[in-house]
Amino acid sequence: MSKKLCKTSYHCEICGKLFSRDIDLTRHIRIHTGERPFHCEVCGKSFSRSSVLTIHKRIHTGEKPYHCDICDKAFSENANLSRHKRIHSGEKPYQCDICGKSFCRSSDLTSHKPIHTGEKSFHCDICGKSFSQNSVLINHKRIHTGKKPYHCVICSKLFSGNSDLTKHIRMHTGEKPFHCDICGKSFSQSPNLTKHKRIHTGEKPFHCAICGKSFAQKCNLTTHISIHTKV
Repeated sequence: MSKKLCKTSYHCEICGKLFSRDIDLTRHIRIHTGERPFHCEVCGKSFSRSSVLTIHKRIHTGEKPYHCDICDKAFSENANLSRHKRIHSGEKPYQCDICGKSFCRSSDLTSHKPIHTGEKSFHCDICGKSFSQNSVLINHKRIHTGKKPYHCVICSKLFSGNSDLTKHIRMHTGEKPFHCDICGKSFSQSPNLTKHKRIHTGEKPFHCAICGKSFAQKCNLTTHISIHTKV
């Protein structure tokens, strides 16, 4: 299936891709053949690479060898640690080519883009509501089913979404991973940091459609509008 071109060059006869090592070609060919020779002895799941099997096994063992040197949070994969560190550094390498907004994770950018396109291809078969992502649809369906698969190991409270559980746990731990780069104040949730920063920037994104007055927070706009609507 492969042909050696020279001493240090190997190519895939299916797609023509070149590799400097024979082992890299062997791993690559599994993409085409679907071969998964590495099996988990706990659950039987199979993988094309031994390194992926090693990472998978941590689901069963609970091993988390990668630690954040800022908040000491632990992760089973180095890639997850790298993404987590962006919370502290504020790094946002993924930018929307339409509006310029930046994100810490590529998945967040993917979720953001349908705001511009309006595309919502995932539909709830119970109420008909549409969503831009299947993961959001799955979380939405729990409103109908009442399913809450995520539970707090500290107080046993149940949640329908993993993100809700993560936010809740910070109430117990006191963790505040979102830091203001201007004054250093910390927050347990990203939206609270966003609101706080407006104190420094003076930004007031919420505008009254009746008189044009602007506010830093939506709740203040809601209170203000009642002045106009009050009979």
